[in-house]
Amino acid sequence: MTALWITVGVLGALLVALIAGQFLLLAMGRLHLDLGWGRSLHELGPITVRIEAPRELVFEIISAPYLGRAPGGSGIEVLARSDEMVVASHLTKVHFYTARTVEAIRFEPPTRVGFVHLTGPVPHAVEEFALDEVDGGTELRYGGEVGIDFFVLGRIAGRRWVRPQWERTVREHLDDLKQRAELRAERHRARERAR
Repeated sequence: MTALWITVGVLGALLVALIAGQFLLLAMGRLHLDLGWGRSLHELGPITVRIEAPRELVFEIISAPYLGRAPGGSGIEVLARSDEMVVASHLTKVHFYTARTVEAIRFEPPTRVGFVHLTGPVPHAVEEFALDEVDGGTELRYGGEVGIDFFVLGRIAGRRWVRPQWERTVREHLDDLKQRAELRAERHRARERAR
């Protein structure tokens, strides 16, 4: 009887390890499940950021890693490119692992950049960055949605983990974008004043 309990314990531990491993592969974007079973949609944003830089400059900074050369260490790899659309792989540090997504990015200069999720940790995601000119600066509005399968488990994961982490990452990128755009705009204004 003791041998039976040891066997059941070992098999149980293996099953738990297998499930945990599959979940980690899914979270990292290495395993992609798009089953559509009980999908729940979760709104991303809206997040609005005021940037003291011209809209064309902000658009240029957003699109540069995709339409130009991605800087080393950016985690962006362009897989395919046309005049209006790019397919790119993104590596994003999330807690103790790196998530990989592949997205189609559409550019509408200088007013909009849209992202459509192709593969990665979630089966569905659509994002938009809209840029408006406001008093010589730019108002950037971010919004979108993320979809997660598996009924109640997906709804809980979406509300408690995926959406907050996703928006935290977007806010970090927007803070960096704001800082870089305003620094470049200030340098340009300083050069103009020096003339």
